[in-house]
Amino acid sequence: MTDHALRLLRQSRAEAGLAAFPFDFDLGRADHGEKVRLASGGPLTPVAGDGAGGTYFVCGDGSVLYADSEGSAGLIGSSADEALEMVIGLPGWHDYLDLSPADGTEKILARVAETEEEIRADYDIDAERAELRRALGLPERSPHELIGMLHTALLRTEPDFLLLNAEEGRAYERLDRHPRPPLWEPVLAPGRADLATLRAGEGPSAWDAVARDPLRRRLALRAAQFDRADGDLGLLRHLVRYEASSSMTDELRLGTVLVGLRGLAEDLPLLHEVRDTDFDTACGLSELPGPGATGAELRQWALDLDASMFGTDPSDEPAFTWTELARAQGMTERARVALIRLLDEIEWGQSLLRVPAGASEPLDTSMLRMLSREFQELGDLFQALRAQRLSADLQDTAWNRVSARLTQARLERELGLLPRATATLATLRATLTDPRDTSLRLWHGVNLGRFIAEEHYTLTRALADADLPEEARALLASSDAILGELSANAATGVRELAEETAERVRDLG
Repeated sequence: MTDHALRLLRQSRAEAGLAAFPFDFDLGRADHGEKVRLASGGPLTPVAGDGAGGTYFVCGDGSVLYADSEGSAGLIGSSADEALEMVIGLPGWHDYLDLSPADGTEKILARVAETEEEIRADYDIDAERAELRRALGLPERSPHELIGMLHTALLRTEPDFLLLNAEEGRAYERLDRHPRPPLWEPVLAPGRADLATLRAGEGPSAWDAVARDPLRRRLALRAAQFDRADGDLGLLRHLVRYEASSSMTDELRLGTVLVGLRGLAEDLPLLHEVRDTDFDTACGLSELPGPGATGAELRQWALDLDASMFGTDPSDEPAFTWTELARAQGMTERARVALIRLLDEIEWGQSLLRVPAGASEPLDTSMLRMLSREFQELGDLFQALRAQRLSADLQDTAWNRVSARLTQARLERELGLLPRATATLATLRATLTDPRDTSLRLWHGVNLGRFIAEEHYTLTRALADADLPEEARALLASSDAILGELSANAATGVRELAEETAERVRDLG
């Protein structure tokens, strides 16, 4: 499909007026009102709008994204011409977002007839539609076919065309409510295929292609977690032996559990060998029953760990299991969409951070820290900073607030938000001098103090490189004050950076 019809529309005032009324595709309403962007970073060009405040955007591949004024968005066509076919052929298309070809021709025609009857009270829609189609060279399609085109486009919105508020980073809601497969389905699909291959193989030599590939091995173990078969013990032993080469992973723990659930004491030597691979595996599997344990004891250990960490329903797995595995497979945008949606949910209600009554902290902010790290792994520092700011705001001890603000300042600096980073470090320093919280009493002599000084000097250098001499000099003074408070050991690793930064500031004149 092309944008041929859109170009014709732009060249004809008469046709442009007809598209605006009654088909509500107005070239003069292309200003959306708020800055938006695609989460994937692709180009986005507004081309038209409607009377309700919605905007039509053309994306990099030619697809047309519609965003309404209420915070919902979705693709409505694979090209500008296809989108025009849809808005002209279905002028009440907003009322059909719940329809799909599966609803059948009769239901679709009845809904379209009801909507268009109302439009006909004000416009000679049939004649105007025929005129506009003819002028733009658009084919005549049945409502059933157009609904199919719309439905296909809507389902293609995510992951590549998720729309964000450019300033806040929040995602627009889906324009429709059609069901989508959960993230775990496409992520787990290769593992399920490999598990089937392993089951069809004839022993260790046939299993090595999967077992020697770290990612395929992990995915196969995850597939075995949710599809447990009595005949899998041999291949599970093989996968676990190879997975130990990756040190302590969640999948190694999972594999030992799946083996241990068989309750065979003869598997203890293998599991002990795996546990003793290195320091991390020894710590991670430290609760494994000893060499003299019975099969029943091994099975009980596996049952307890399975109940607390794994299980048989993929929808019960933490979201980060699937986003990390998606990222590892190159499903970057799928992972990004899931993480942004999760961050939005936390930001709006924080219910996901609640802890049981009587816990020492009112909120568990570990999910926000994990979100920040996951976004950094994706290279999305904007969303990482968004998660980090919220995490910093919710910390309840001075030590945690300082640690969180330190990461926040680094992310702001890396994004080029130097004034914000400077303000964040000022907030951090104020926390350091607050006598009401004693959790920071040792900061001068530990790594935290060194990290604080390093970030101060690094930001000072960035201010100097940005030709902000006054700001650089002011922060250099604060950096030197921080350095002066550190213990001798903590200060040792910072002095060279401090001297280089001071020289750079002096060069500013």
